[in-house]
Amino acid sequence: MSDSARVVTRFAPSPTGYLHIGGARTALFNWLFARHHDGKFLLRIEDTDRARSTPEATEAIYAGLNWLGLDWDGDAISQFGRVARHQAAAQAMLDAGTAYKCYATKEEIADFREKARAEKRPPLFQSPWRDTPTGPTDQPFVVRLKAPKTGETVVEDKVQGRVTWKNDTMDDLILLRSDGTPTYMLAVVVDDHDMGVTHVIRGDDHLTNAARQTLIYQALGWDVPVFAHIPLIHGPDGKKLSKRHGALGVEEYRDMGYLAAAMRNYLARLGWSHGNDEFFTTLQAIKWFGLEQVGKSPARFDFKKLLNLSGQHIRATDNPELLAEVEAYVASQKMPPLTDDHKKLMLDNMDSLKERAKIIPDLLEMAHYFLGKRPFEPDQKAAQVLDIVSRGMLNRLTSHLRDATWTQENLEAETRAFAESEGLKLGKIAQPLRAALTGRTVSPSVFEMMITLGQKETLARLEDISA
Repeated sequence: MSDSARVVTRFAPSPTGYLHIGGARTALFNWLFARHHDGKFLLRIEDTDRARSTPEATEAIYAGLNWLGLDWDGDAISQFGRVARHQAAAQAMLDAGTAYKCYATKEEIADFREKARAEKRPPLFQSPWRDTPTGPTDQPFVVRLKAPKTGETVVEDKVQGRVTWKNDTMDDLILLRSDGTPTYMLAVVVDDHDMGVTHVIRGDDHLTNAARQTLIYQALGWDVPVFAHIPLIHGPDGKKLSKRHGALGVEEYRDMGYLAAAMRNYLARLGWSHGNDEFFTTLQAIKWFGLEQVGKSPARFDFKKLLNLSGQHIRATDNPELLAEVEAYVASQKMPPLTDDHKKLMLDNMDSLKERAKIIPDLLEMAHYFLGKRPFEPDQKAAQVLDIVSRGMLNRLTSHLRDATWTQENLEAETRAFAESEGLKLGKIAQPLRAALTGRTVSPSVFEMMITLGQKETLARLEDISA
């Protein structure tokens, strides 16, 4: 398959749980590659394992992809709904002599392997039915691929390079089980072929599968797609990413308040690079993405880098768009919706709110001073700042502010003059003032907050503290 053909990629998760970060990165790479080539990105739910597949898990996959903004073309396909097509492909291979019915029992296979080990031979099962045209009609059987026993199978992988397997090291894999259900190997090949998939981009834990699936493609007389096996994601300690490293599900990051744009940016950088660029937009990623820049080494998930990148995306996002992100987050967390007044205040103050924010809850925390109602209950750090000395100082400052002209420049000048009269630096006044107005020790500029709150509300809060 040449790269010049119209690109069709796919993401094919099993609906057995949440959308894993690793799966999300695989979906993103497929999506970016398809969009870069103006091709198609398809979604297939591999739900043939009926005991483990659940509708809830399928919905979680949809929700995760939708939040990430990875739209797929056409309807999602259920692999389970195509069992008859898989069976027909197996029958076509039987008719062509590239597959055969194997009547060997589990006990016979186990005995064969045990004997091979005892004789220090590879325990690859050699079916006695491989070259037998007919078998008993009253016994269950599986359908096996009649794999070549000589030569090599070669995969020209776009990431891993040229990879070869000796054919005599691969067994005649099962295509249909004795109950007629297809195996993963057969179903994937048939579905990818029928969906017109040109590029199979997936984790490198599937690399061995590529050799086996190549044999199935060849047995069916179909073109083999381009394979690209990307390295897995490891934790900061270099071990395979697991729950002990932190959140694994995409929706957990949504619930923590990360922007989807930041997640796309960070996941794209896990194993792929464009020069030294760390921060980029999704449109830039689509323009730049190629398999040539995907590395072979496992990528390490760095939570600090993700958090820093998220802050950069918050600052780069237009204020109305960021407000919409805040509203969506509030709704997803089933928090009370923002009032029209709150939304106006957030929009008017977004530049200062997002200055220090890394995730959406930071924005809400920074906006706490106008989203909440007085009197504020200071948190532990703010309560420590508001000691007896600070309260007395704020009481004296309040009398100066009652007659002040309520502009940001004048308020800062009045407070600075008061600090000098007290023999203090401005910071020694600003910190308890911040704690009094917000109940927190971190906030936007105190003078910006005083303008937002207005004279009446600001003085009321200062009086609450000194009371």
